[in-house]
Amino acid sequence: MSGHSKWSTIKRKKEKTDSQRAKIFTKIGREIAVAVRESGPDPSVNSKLAGIIAKAKVNNVPNDNIERIIKKAAGENGGASYEELFYEGYGPAGVAVIVETLTDNRNRTAGDMRHYFDKNGGNLGQNGCVAFLFTRQGQLIVEAEGVSEEKLMEDALEAGATDFFADDDMFDIRTEPVDFLAVQETLSAKGYTFISAEIAYIAVTETALSNEDDIKKMERLLETLEDNDDVQSVWHNWQEG
Repeated sequence: MSGHSKWSTIKRKKEKTDSQRAKIFTKIGREIAVAVRESGPDPSVNSKLAGIIAKAKVNNVPNDNIERIIKKAAGENGGASYEELFYEGYGPAGVAVIVETLTDNRNRTAGDMRHYFDKNGGNLGQNGCVAFLFTRQGQLIVEAEGVSEEKLMEDALEAGATDFFADDDMFDIRTEPVDFLAVQETLSAKGYTFISAEIAYIAVTETALSNEDDIKKMERLLETLEDNDDVQSVWHNWQEG
């Protein structure tokens, strides 16, 4: 398994969160609402909702906001109906990309995705065309400052983590998807805070870009995708930095 944890990607996402917090809140709110409508408002029996709440807290969504969204979704019978759709494709020079969306208009979203890939030197593919290049894992990122690597690794593995990586100023904890919440809650209870916490698609192998034009196109593709209101998450195997 690749130990690369895409520190530059994490940092870019964090900067984006800081600059566009309102949009992040809206997207997470939509995820919460969909999870409530699918399996109910109780996170103790709705593991998908519990995971999204954990993600919301990492992104500093206030508890009042979370509770208000849950109550509203639990009481709604109408309103927009969103479906979860995944898109797969290739960016410049064959970089693999997976896009997770929540949409109330699949034709609009599919058209947007195709346009973004085509405009930035890539192409949208069929489902499954790049998924085999990724593994589905829980991923918890902890800022290294003030944290003992040895102690965190010990605590993480005891909590059920499967892998632990250290690089530069961050620690990357990996879990099986089914163990993600338990590990996150155990480490939170021990006082650890996360700058990112999600069940992610982790690249098995990475693709480097050396052509400046390809790099600019890839950066523009990621920025355009993440700015789209229907897009919840974007994963790729570009070896940044």
